[in-house]
This record gives sequence, C-alpha cells and structure tokens, in this order.
Amino acid sequence: MTRPDAVVIVGESIAGLTAARELRNRGYAGSLTMIGREPDGAYARPPLSKEVLRDAKKEAHLAYPHADLDLAHVRSAAVELGTSSRIVTTADGRFVPYDALLIATGADARRLARPAQTGELVLRTLADARLIRRRIERARSAIVVGAGFLGLEVASACVARGVEVTVVDSESPLLRHLGPFMSGHVGAHLTRHGVRLIQAARRVHLVGDPVTGVALPDGGVLSADLVVTCAGDVPAVTWLSGTGLAGSWGVAIDERCSTSIPGVYAAGDVAYLTPGTGERASRAPFWSNAVAQGKVAAASILGEPRPHPPKDDYFWTEILGLPIKVVGPLPLHGDPVSIEGDVDEGDAILRWESPGAARTVVAYGRKIPVGRLRTMTNPSGPR
Repeated sequence: MTRPDAVVIVGESIAGLTAARELRNRGYAGSLTMIGREPDGAYARPPLSKEVLRDAKKEAHLAYPHADLDLAHVRSAAVELGTSSRIVTTADGRFVPYDALLIATGADARRLARPAQTGELVLRTLADARLIRRRIERARSAIVVGAGFLGLEVASACVARGVEVTVVDSESPLLRHLGPFMSGHVGAHLTRHGVRLIQAARRVHLVGDPVTGVALPDGGVLSADLVVTCAGDVPAVTWLSGTGLAGSWGVAIDERCSTSIPGVYAAGDVAYLTPGTGERASRAPFWSNAVAQGKVAAASILGEPRPHPPKDDYFWTEILGLPIKVVGPLPLHGDPVSIEGDVDEGDAILRWESPGAARTVVAYGRKIPVGRLRTMTNPSGPR
C-alpha cells in the first residue's frame, strides 16, 4: 500500500489527536490537516465534569499539546463529504482534498428540549462546563436528568458546592453499565450524601421557557434553580449526509477502523465497531476506547499492522469522593463472583466472569493502578 500524500482528520477529539501523533510517530511526513469546529481547540473532555465544574483553575491543564505535529488547522466545521471527489467542505467555504480521511468528530449531547424551547443545559464542551459552573455557584437547588456516569459527576459537583440535588432517570444509577449489584451500592452512596433519587416510569419532559424543571410521567412537576440534561450523546454525523457512511449509531468500522468506503476511516465516539461472529455491534464512548481506535486508525492509514485491537475496556469515574475504576467488558450482569474488601465501606475489588472467559474487575473506592486491574482481568492471572 502506498502511503497517502495528504491525510485529513475531521474532529479535534482525543481520537483525532491520538491518530495525528501516531502518524508522526510512525514516520509519516506528508501533509496532515485537522478540521475542527471547537473554538477552544483540542482539549481533554473527561476533566470537564470531574474537575472543571468545581474549579476554574483546572482549565489551564486541559489543552492537548500538538505544536510539534506540523498540523495545518482549519478552524471551521465540516459540512459535507464528497467521497468520489475526496473533498471535505467546511462551513466557511473551504474545500479540503484528501488521500486518506479520518472521521473523528465525536458526539453531541442528546437534548430533551422541545423545538424552540430555550434554556436547556448540557455538558459536552468547555463552554458548557463554564456556563454550568457559573450556574452552580448561584444555585440552591439542582435537577440532573440522567443517572449515568456524566449525570452523577454533575450531581457530585453540585453537592460539593452545597447545592441540593435531585437525580431523575428511568433506571437506577449506573444500572445500564454496572448492573443491579453495583447500582444498588452506588444509589446508597448517593442517598447517604443527601442526593434525592427519583426513578421515573418513562422519559421525563423539560418544563418552562427557559427551562425551570421537569414534568414526571405521573403528572408531578419538579422545579429547581438549575436543570442539567445528561441523557447520553448522539454521534456527530450530520455532515456525512448522503455518503451512506452513518446511521443512528454513528459510523460503522471494522477491526482496522476502516469504513465501507476505501480511504475513509473513523475512530472515537462517532464510531461503532461492527461485530465479528457471535458478537454484538458495540459503541463505547469512553476516552480509553477513543485512544485505542486513534492508534489503530493511524496504522491502517499507513497500511501497517494494527498495534492492538480497536477497543479498550477501561473506564473510571468519581462519585461524591468515591473513585470507581472498571476494566473489562460491560454491562455487568448479576452478582460478582468474588469480592475482596468491603463494598459497604467503599473499599473493595469485585470481579465478574462473562461467557468466553472474559473478566471484568471493578475497583470500588479502592485506589489501585489501572495496570494492576488489567492484570487481574487476565483469565490466567490472579483471581
């Protein structure tokens, strides 16, 4: 395979920046262009909910260094892809040709507001985090719609500022990913810290214009000074309309991060991995997964063997001072097969076994290096 003369990366995400660095590390000296719509450039997103909501000083450490990568930047959103002409069109009217293209546009926050309803707050960008932080500083009460990882991190930031928090979801906290056993313990931890949990029978609706609360399926209405929607994300694929590349799950990729169109690759939150025999399609919008796919995509663009599979089953969060690290396939089902330590005290290592000898290990409150957790997921490693 001949190395491309011009590589274009659409999206200043961790997947896009990782791919750019991997290309250079592998000796690629050709043209490398990055197209991005983010006015603040490339920065780490996990700290937005974990740190920036609580402390403005943490913004100083968000930027991803990339001055050494010899990138040509286009500060405008991609609005159209011509797969036959191999040209990306941007919102400011530029036409950017490519030999190889990496789609790394990530995802946008899923919104619940009705058309034209104003005031909905979501957390996806640095600008979002700044706005919510200012609102937290003035609020006495808050409603968080969504009991996933992001929602609970937002709730934690509110509690840290003395704000009364209600979390609303149709499921118990983290049930979709961590299963009923862990969900029960996380819920108890939240309740002990004064967080009110409401499990609604169906999807709730935002009320007010601007938004001031939520309407519950039973007819009740909750109001608060601050309402934040944390209802998941939507792959950023509108600019790919007409290409046949994208659907509701995002862009389908194979084990080399290749798409259905030659010369076009995808990585990160915008992508989902098509299943092998006996497997399910999987989209894992986690930081570690985006890094893994960025490296695989770079190797594939250069026609080189992939350095590892295009997925990394690692995630961590911190909920009201309780760190949770997970290594291994999700979601979890049933009770763990082993527990080391005390879950009720927030100091435990738990292990689940899955079909095919896959193992998931959770460090619940116990500070432990991720490398050790990875070792513990090895079927031939320590139990």
